[in-house]
Amino acid sequence: MPLPADVTEPFEVFVNGVRQQPGADYTVAGGALRFTKPLAHEGRLGLLRWASMFLGVAGTYRRNDSVDVVYEVSGSPRVASGLRIIPPGETGPPPSS
Repeated sequence: MPLPADVTEPFEVFVNGVRQQPGADYTVAGGALRFTKPLAHEGRLGLLRWASMFLGVAGTYRRNDSVDVVYEVSGSPRVASGLRIIPPGETGPPPSS
């Protein structure tokens, strides 16, 4: 997952609010975070799932990881929240929407 352009070290990485350790949980290569464990994003809900949630028949219990980076720019704290997760095997930055 690509880091925002203004992120420089040192910075902190959090997955689902839990601080990650560099080297053990992730590495930085080519301006992107590479995690040692697979991460997932729920994605868009289909019509059937949305309707079942709306009617109270079912909820959504899919995995939905959130990645946040805390860093500083010119001494001011910044947070990049909800970075887009690139699925394994996909290369380069994700397509813009």
